[in-house]
Amino acid sequence: MSTEINEFAAVAITDDKLTPWPRVAAVAALVSFSLPTFITGLELSQGLTPMNTLWATLIGSFLIFAIGGVMGVIGSRTRLSSYLLVRIAFGDAGAGIVNIAFAISLLGWFGININLFTDAVARLSQDVFNLSISPYVLVAFASFCMTATTLIGFKAINILASLMIPVLAIVTWMFFNSAFESQSFAQIMSIEKTATLTLGEGVSAVVGAIIIGAIILPDITRFIRHWSGALYTAFIAYMVVEVIVMGAASLAGLTSGKTDILEIMLDQGLGLGAFAIVIAGSWVLNSLNLYSAALSTQATFPKFNSKLVVLVLGAIGIGAALMNFLDNFVTFLFYLSIIFVPVAGVIMCDYLFIRPQAYTIETLDERSALNLRAFIAWLLGAVLTLLTAENIVPTLSGIAAIDAIVLSGGVYTLLSWGQRDMPPQIKVSA
Repeated sequence: MSTEINEFAAVAITDDKLTPWPRVAAVAALVSFSLPTFITGLELSQGLTPMNTLWATLIGSFLIFAIGGVMGVIGSRTRLSSYLLVRIAFGDAGAGIVNIAFAISLLGWFGININLFTDAVARLSQDVFNLSISPYVLVAFASFCMTATTLIGFKAINILASLMIPVLAIVTWMFFNSAFESQSFAQIMSIEKTATLTLGEGVSAVVGAIIIGAIILPDITRFIRHWSGALYTAFIAYMVVEVIVMGAASLAGLTSGKTDILEIMLDQGLGLGAFAIVIAGSWVLNSLNLYSAALSTQATFPKFNSKLVVLVLGAIGIGAALMNFLDNFVTFLFYLSIIFVPVAGVIMCDYLFIRPQAYTIETLDERSALNLRAFIAWLLGAVLTLLTAENIVPTLSGIAAIDAIVLSGGVYTLLSWGQRDMPPQIKVSA
């Protein structure tokens, strides 16, 4: 069994572990094929007008591409996981707080997906096969498969994603086409409805659906040899697959008038296809969530046994499933974007403008306790954007996610400009 998590939680990826970028892109893309992405698209169609649904999907996906693209490139160029990047940006003490927050959120996502998986498979089994399965059996089955895949490591996640991408692409295309059986695109866009969300809230929901995946994209793009492959990976995952998946769910919701994604799939005769989306998407997504949570925990506590960490975190994730976040799904995604976008703002500005030369594995040996400027920028970005979202202070852009990254990145750059890396002086020979 591979010890990939243990070997590379606190070190850079070595040349012999590098992987062709299309295989890494398959993992990132499969995250967009998962049930939460379909649900987000359906939620948008319920809360926005058709035109604003389209705009929210495109704007939100572009923001995710921009964030994921930069973070992915940083991961590919440094060959470091997102949690080691956080350690460099925030220092050990600051990174401990940020990485534990990441782990908690990833386990929350693990619980959400276990919850989605259990409910969906139970319903599909009853409707398609007239078979009743205990939810406890489903939780045990899903947890075993996802935890076992995580224990094997990224290679297992990679293989599973590569095998399932063609199947899910066909199912999604069938789902997409079924929306146009009764109405044209122009007719769908002209449907009149009362909006309950603003465009900014819709964009924030799109960003929140994928934001953690974009910020931790270095966890998988560090396996890519050249930074351009990381950019291709982000584009395919967020500007192609995510837009198609959310668009398909939104169109289906608008044309059917229904609010349940599984009910829509079953009405369109996609029973087995729905099984494929639920099982494959949840399996890969949750394995990746657990993989990244384990990386986060081991980057903070490197002496912990890697396999034990995965098993313990998997057990905690099952407990999170019992908390049932689904009742407030859009709200959860909205606040998630506010909390975690500032982290990317700090890392990206630090790497691009302040200390690009610091992003090496050797920097971690210096054991910086706390980069107070980074921690202040992250905290200000999150708090001020939260106040904006609650209408306590006026919004800058109307989109909480944009406010978060601009505030945190801008504050950090201003506080750190005097400490930026200076370019080497050019010696002129006589």
